[in-house]
Amino acid sequence: MTSSRNPFFTASCLALLIISLTVVVKKWHFGLREKASGAPNVDLTRDKLLQQLKERQQELLPFYITSPGQQLPGNSPVFSNVDARRNETSEGSTTSDIGCSELSGMTVVDFLGAGYTKTVLKVVLQQGTDVALKSVNEQGTDMRSCLEDFRDPQSCQELVSFKLRKEIVLLQRLQHPNIVKLRGQCQDSGLVGGIVAVLEQGTPVQMIQLLQSPWEERFRVCLGLVRLLHYLSHSPLGSVALLDFQPRQFVMVSGELKLTDLDDASVREPSCQMDSDCLLQFPLRNFTVPCSASGVCEGLNEMRNLYNAYRYFFIYLLPHQAPTTLKPLVDRIMNTTGELKHNVNETLEAFEEVLHVFKSGLHLQNMPPSIIKEYAVLKGMRTAGNMDYRCWPSYELQACVLSVHNALEAAHICSSHPQCTSFSLSSQKTWTGRLLASFRSGFGQLLPDVSSTVYMRSAKA
Repeated sequence: MTSSRNPFFTASCLALLIISLTVVVKKWHFGLREKASGAPNVDLTRDKLLQQLKERQQELLPFYITSPGQQLPGNSPVFSNVDARRNETSEGSTTSDIGCSELSGMTVVDFLGAGYTKTVLKVVLQQGTDVALKSVNEQGTDMRSCLEDFRDPQSCQELVSFKLRKEIVLLQRLQHPNIVKLRGQCQDSGLVGGIVAVLEQGTPVQMIQLLQSPWEERFRVCLGLVRLLHYLSHSPLGSVALLDFQPRQFVMVSGELKLTDLDDASVREPSCQMDSDCLLQFPLRNFTVPCSASGVCEGLNEMRNLYNAYRYFFIYLLPHQAPTTLKPLVDRIMNTTGELKHNVNETLEAFEEVLHVFKSGLHLQNMPPSIIKEYAVLKGMRTAGNMDYRCWPSYELQACVLSVHNALEAAHICSSHPQCTSFSLSSQKTWTGRLLASFRSGFGQLLPDVSSTVYMRSAKA
């Protein structure tokens, strides 16, 4: 049986050998053809790369030229002398005080993140200042794709860096408390490997942490976002759309939400010929605006930003655990933004109204004043040896610390907690000016403290 299969086995090996030789000869043949015609292909590739560089330069023009007759600063090509203009000040720009010389003695202390184009590091300068250093991601998707297409590391570095250059220009032109501050920049291939942006230090937005934070802090995030969107709708560059609107584009700086990624921002409303061209599509909803007589979808950038704010931030952070008496105002905001019934001006007015009511204590007018009479007041005292209990959402994980308008609101809260026997108020305040109250189920002793007042429930003292 084995011998009868030998002719078939021999034939199979011979066929396999012929196929392999055929493949090798064809690859060698086509390789010769590619080499013979290599020069034109190289030229075409080079032309394509130069064309892309030119297009990136043109993309930066709108960020400089915002009105007829305004000229582009510096020489062409755009941003050809970045570091020379580091300390230039103009309308809407800022003075950058950190340059290449300040970065020479920096120490990298943490890796903050990386994307398709950029890498962000936390560094400490020689004078001890913490900053975020944003540079081109040499291992990123954009760089790898460019090298595969053009095999020109120097030109790819320049091409990929245009997103970072664009971001630097926008940070110079757009100044707002909810946009991260540009602290400086440097373009030195020997020192930092190319162009870098120096930004104020922030921490990435963690939605889970925000969801666990007090409503007052979550409202602060949403209010800051609306104030930012209002500014972007009326910015010196016109109406700015954030095309890549995600929580990862923001950082937290001392409790304030700040936009840190602007490379995908657009300063032009979409052009149109008919109303159907002005369609705004989201996974669950679509919206349209009329095509104007000038052929522009006016207001589409603002609508895009506002609805993205609703679906990424408001819907998670705003309604949950809102004070009961503020819920009608909050629900109205949720309805109008979810349906885009109000523009950003009206939305900001609604947020400012909630802030005013919350800060002034108007939402507490119906609270019975007699409840404070149940408490003995010990001024100039604080407690020690506390028996704390946890409540949610608290400013401290292992204790019950909440913000209150006054002692009356704190008394109302303590009376609603079965385990609460006392609370104390100190000089500590939140960003709205409300007091921080510490609630406890008991304590070991009282100590003098001129900045503290202890309130003890008479029935449980």
